[in-house]
Amino acid sequence: MNLKPAWLLLLFISAAVWSVPIDRNEAEQDQKQEAQEENMDTGLYYDRYLREVIEVLETDPHFREKLQTANTEDIKNGRLSKELDLVGHHVRTRLDELKRQEVSRLRMLLKAKLDSANTQSLQMDHASLLKQFEHLDPHNQNTFEAKDLELLISTATKDLENYDAERHEEFKRYEMLKEHERREYLKGLDQEKREKEEKRLQELKEKHQQHPKVNAPGSVAQLREVWEETDGLDPKEFNPKTFFKLHDANEDGVLDEQELEALFTKELEKVYDPKNEEDDMMEMEEERLRMREHVMKNVDLNKDRLVSLEEFLKSTEKKEFSNPKDWETLDAKPLYTEEELQRFEAELRDKEQELKRKAETLRQEQELLRERGKALEAQKREYQQAVLEMSQRQKQQQETGNEQQPPAGPNGQLQFEPQTHKPEEIKAPAEAQNHLPAEPPQNLPIHT
Repeated sequence: MNLKPAWLLLLFISAAVWSVPIDRNEAEQDQKQEAQEENMDTGLYYDRYLREVIEVLETDPHFREKLQTANTEDIKNGRLSKELDLVGHHVRTRLDELKRQEVSRLRMLLKAKLDSANTQSLQMDHASLLKQFEHLDPHNQNTFEAKDLELLISTATKDLENYDAERHEEFKRYEMLKEHERREYLKGLDQEKREKEEKRLQELKEKHQQHPKVNAPGSVAQLREVWEETDGLDPKEFNPKTFFKLHDANEDGVLDEQELEALFTKELEKVYDPKNEEDDMMEMEEERLRMREHVMKNVDLNKDRLVSLEEFLKSTEKKEFSNPKDWETLDAKPLYTEEELQRFEAELRDKEQELKRKAETLRQEQELLRERGKALEAQKREYQQAVLEMSQRQKQQQETGNEQQPPAGPNGQLQFEPQTHKPEEIKAPAEAQNHLPAEPPQNLPIHT
C-alpha cells in the first residue's frame, strides 16, 4: 500500500515505531517500508476500518489518481470525499460491506459495555447509541456514502492530533507505576537488604546517566552525524538538500514523521541499550517522540505534520540550526511531582479495593452456585433412587403376576391341568364309607 504523504497523515501519526536505517537497495527498502506500514497502528479504536477503507479506495484508478494529486487541505477539508460518487460499483459494494461490518462491531462493543455496567434495558436504541461514534454516519447503517468518508477523515485527523498528548500522559503514568512498584518492593525488605538494594538501584541510575552528549534533534551536528555514520559520507561535504533527498525514503517530496524518527536512532543509541538493565526501552520511545515533536515544532511551518524540502531548507538558515540549546534527555528532570505520585497511588488503592470487592462478589456468587449445584445433585440422586425403586416394584409385580397366571399354550391359549389326588386322598373316602352304619333291609317281614 503505497500511500500519498497527506493520506499518511491519517494513518501513520501514531505510536513510536522502530526506525529503519537508510538502505541503498531500493527493493529491500520498499519491502521494509511495506512491512513497516503493515505493522504500524494508529492507536485508534477504528484503525482497522480506516485502513480497509483506504485499501479499497486505492483499488479504484480514478480515486487513486485524485488521491495522488490532492494536497493535505483537500483531504482534511473533505473535498476529496466528493470523488466517491465516481468510483466503480464493485468498490462501492465493498465499502458498503465494510461499513456494515463496522456497525456490527460497534453494536457488539456497546452491548459489552452495557453488560459490564449491568445496565438492564428491554429495548436498545442502537441508532442513538451509535451517535457517540463520530467516524461514520449513524443514520445510514447500510451504505457507505460521501458523508462517511468525510466523517472518517475529519475524525481521524482530530483524534491523531491529540494522540501525542495522550501518549505523553500514558508514559507519565507508566513512570509513576514504576516508582510505586520500586517503593513497595523496598518496603518488603528488611533494613539491611533494603539499604543494599537502594544502593544497587542508585548505581544503575547513575550508570544510565553516564552517556555521551546527545545532539539537539534537527541541528547541524545531529544531521552531520547521520550523514557520516549512517549514510557513510564525508561530513565536510554535508549538503542539506542532498541529505533531504537521501532520507526521503519513498521519494514523495516530503519527510513524514516516521522518516524523521529514523534520523534519531544514532542519538538514542547513545543513551539506550536493550542489553543494559538500567536502560528502559519504553523511555527510549518516549525520547524519540520528544525529538520528533521538537523538530516538527521548529520546521513544520504549515503544521501539516509533514516536512517539505522548502521547510527543511529554511530551518537550516535559522540560528538554532548551528547553535542549538543543549538537549535535555528524560533523566535530566523528573516527569512528575511527589503530589502527583501520591494521587496516582491513591487511584491505585481505590482500583485495588474495587477489584477486591468485585472478587468477593464473584466468590460469593461462585459459592452460591456451588451450593445450588450440590442441591441439584442431591435432588438428582433422590430422583434416580425413586426411579430405581419404582422399577424394582414393577419388576416384582410382573414376577408375582407370572406365578399366578396359568401356563399358556403354543398359541397363547390358557391350559388348565386336571386335578390329581394323592392315594391317601382317594382311599380315605372309601374307608369312611365302610364305617357307615348299614341301612335296614327293606321289605322284611315284621314279627309280632
